Amino acid sequence: MTTPAVDPTVHKRRWLILSVLVLSLLVVVLDSSILNVALKTIADPVKGLGASETDLEWATNAYTLAFAGLLFTWGVLGDRIGRKKLLLIGMTVFGIASLASAYSQTPSELICARILMGVGGAAVMPTTLAIISNVFEPKERAKAIGIWSGAVGIAIAIGPITGGVLLQHFWWGSVFLVNIPIVLVAVALMVFLVPDSKNPRPGRFDPVGVPLSIVGITAFVYGIIRAGDIGWLKAEALGIIAAGVLLLVLFVLWERRTDHPALNVKLFRHKSFSAAVAVIGLVFFALMGMTFFLSFYMQAVRGFSPLKCGVLLIPLAAAQLIFSSRSAGLVKRLGHKAVTATGMLLVTLALGYYAFVGTGTPIWGLEIALFAMGMGMANVMPPATAAVMASVPREKAGEGSAISNTVRQVGGALGVAVLGSILTSAYRSQITPALNSVPQLRSDPGTVKDLSGSITATQAFVEKVGPRADALIKPANDAFVHAMHLAVYGSFAVGAIGVLIALLGLPGRNALAQHGTGAAGVPAQARTEATVPVAD
Repeated sequence: MTTPAVDPTVHKRRWLILSVLVLSLLVVVLDSSILNVALKTIADPVKGLGASETDLEWATNAYTLAFAGLLFTWGVLGDRIGRKKLLLIGMTVFGIASLASAYSQTPSELICARILMGVGGAAVMPTTLAIISNVFEPKERAKAIGIWSGAVGIAIAIGPITGGVLLQHFWWGSVFLVNIPIVLVAVALMVFLVPDSKNPRPGRFDPVGVPLSIVGITAFVYGIIRAGDIGWLKAEALGIIAAGVLLLVLFVLWERRTDHPALNVKLFRHKSFSAAVAVIGLVFFALMGMTFFLSFYMQAVRGFSPLKCGVLLIPLAAAQLIFSSRSAGLVKRLGHKAVTATGMLLVTLALGYYAFVGTGTPIWGLEIALFAMGMGMANVMPPATAAVMASVPREKAGEGSAISNTVRQVGGALGVAVLGSILTSAYRSQITPALNSVPQLRSDPGTVKDLSGSITATQAFVEKVGPRADALIKPANDAFVHAMHLAVYGSFAVGAIGVLIALLGLPGRNALAQHGTGAAGVPAQARTEATVPVAD
């Protein structure tokens, strides 16, 4: 059966609706990257909260944990109660939590507020993509998803520059307070412009599958984060990861057996759907891991201010802005396989460049690599996301969006945790001999361990001691660059795997033409009839 047309009144304002959804998405994704440049200020006992390294890790990870754990559940809930309603709830919660974060008085208060921000953000991201799938006809949907995907990448890239500007003129809480006016404008526009839509036949609620998905995803992501903190071979970390994997396996087994599944696991039988989901996870693994170590490189090794660091990341955002909306046209001419694999290859080669970066590498080389990576991302995320969304009917768009975004978030968390763990352990092994050579540290292994945990900790010691510790500056910079190279090798390998998956799993142009498949390469008969969105 053919997909019903979009309501004419909704169709007329579809691009206005998209602009509101992109605004909502920008503020949520922006917050995940804007905090990076503020961490050093928040750690300051005078200008900030005096947060410890552990506090800062949890201020970052608490958001990721809540976000990843609830993405799938919110997506399914939006299909049931109405996506506009859930979007408004999510934005409201996010705004309130942003206000609480800005005026936190202790690190613990900030961590709790960040958890609440993750809860709100998890309701926003999958809902925006689900609404796009219900507002746009198939012929325009790929272009709209391209713009949506570009907004994700742009928000990640402009977060540091926004944070740098704010920190230069205001106090640390301004990086959260800036969300409030954006949220207010977005909510007001949503009320008047965005239509509501839901699955008219949602079936019974899945009381077993939904809790299993929440606990399983949360445990898995928490285990990854914990492994980055204490080491990947520690029994505690491995146990938590294993528990998360076990719960997710039970979730899949249950979803296969129940007659009212929250997740249609049969979608993963289609090679192109599974390949698209995998590519999304892998490219965000590489992106988030890269921005994590690159931010430290620019500020700690090169001595750039947060503002200059943010400015230097502009090419990454500019390339995505330029090329994301054009990827749909390339897919029509060349097919998903060629466009996505080429984009992934470009990302991988750009990552590989950082293996040759030293303490004095010309900045123009980094800028070219960042632009190339943005161009690659712009030709990976839109077609991969469109492939996922084309595999599910409109009435379950929230479910498809939740799958895509959950994998994206888990991939990003893995990138930071895995590559961050490599970075930390390699830096520690390189800098420890230099720290042991300092007379006042020779008999204090505990302090040496603390100072070797990060280049910022080493530099803080140098600033405190003064000229007597200046001899540590060069060894610290060299140790970080060596550690960064090892992390780059990991991200390069992940990118190469993504290229292979795209080549082997995604459909080419001829396959789509010959077999009459949708944008994802999933046979039309494998998808159920879609429904018309309910206009306000």
